Amino acid sequence: MEFSPGYYGLCTVGGMLSAGTTHLAITPLDVLKVNMQVNPIKYNSILTGLTTLWKEDGPSFIFFLSSSSAQIFADIALCPFEAVKVRVQTQPNFAKGFYRGLFPLWGRNLPFSMIMFSTFEHSVDLIYHNVMQRRKEECSRVQQLGVTCLAGYSAGAVGTVISNPADNIVSSLYNKKAESVLQAVKNMGLVNLFTRSLPVRITIVGPVVTLQWFFYDTIKLLSGLPTSGGLSRK
Repeated sequence: MEFSPGYYGLCTVGGMLSAGTTHLAITPLDVLKVNMQVNPIKYNSILTGLTTLWKEDGPSFIFFLSSSSAQIFADIALCPFEAVKVRVQTQPNFAKGFYRGLFPLWGRNLPFSMIMFSTFEHSVDLIYHNVMQRRKEECSRVQQLGVTCLAGYSAGAVGTVISNPADNIVSSLYNKKAESVLQAVKNMGLVNLFTRSLPVRITIVGPVVTLQWFFYDTIKLLSGLPTSGGLSRK
């Protein structure tokens, strides 16, 4: 079945299920993350920010479904929805500027995806070679899924740190806190660009990426396929 149409079909379904369920689960934190980026004084911590959102907007607003991210050409279709998502999360009135954040959106999603997948592959290889000291095929299903989770969290955390500046810029542009990328960088400063909302983003992305890889590899294992990741060693 490997590398057959059935294999790719199964991987597609597994990816859809793992991504859809995890994005739904973390929507409240995603709403909080955007508000912390555009209004850091009011939303100055995760706990107080969630409390403020709950009091002011209620659970129906917090569970507004955010658009998921995609890369390159998929981002062209995603960009208007990203604008809508951010504006709905922070402002009652929005109508224009759908594509003004396309390049920062690429600047966030492309490095995140490249770093995340690369880190995952190397982390899986590192864990099997240096920690488990066994080949993947010699480990139990539980052990394989444990490796997947460790590598997934590492990949999500590293990708989040790399993409955080662009994520702050996207939120700043869509909420009219800046008219250009350079102005957004100037307004926030380099330190805030890298650190603002970083804790809440790691809180969101780390577990989300971990669960996505876990669900994805669980579906593969139940279907008789090997888990993901790991570089070939001779």
